[in-house]
Amino acid sequence: MFNLSPFKIMIIVAVILVVLGPDKLPQAARQIGNGWRSLKQFQQRVESEVRDAIPTLPSSGDLARVVRSPVNLLNELADRAATPEALGDINDAPLEEEIDAIDAHEGYEPREHRPPTAPPDPSWN
Repeated sequence: MFNLSPFKIMIIVAVILVVLGPDKLPQAARQIGNGWRSLKQFQQRVESEVRDAIPTLPSSGDLARVVRSPVNLLNELADRAATPEALGDINDAPLEEEIDAIDAHEGYEPREHRPPTAPPDPSWN
């Protein structure tokens, strides 16, 4: 995220020391530490409330890993989908009654009764 070399960090510290001075630096460090601590406590409170509301949510470490590398998540999901257990049984196909119920749904128009979406291209003939 931040590409800070040790030299850049030393320059930042030197500028802060010059701006604040040695007498105000400890007070500023305490304020920054207190702010950071309250931010972490707020984060923990929010995370615990979200965990109470959605217990199946992955851990924050897992979420951070996914955000850092979404390609790895996609690869993992593809590997899971390729396993025979993920594909399911061929007997899990919808029954005729279920298909009829879907067809009878209000607003459904069978494919043979639907108007064509675009005229066929004459150059294909």
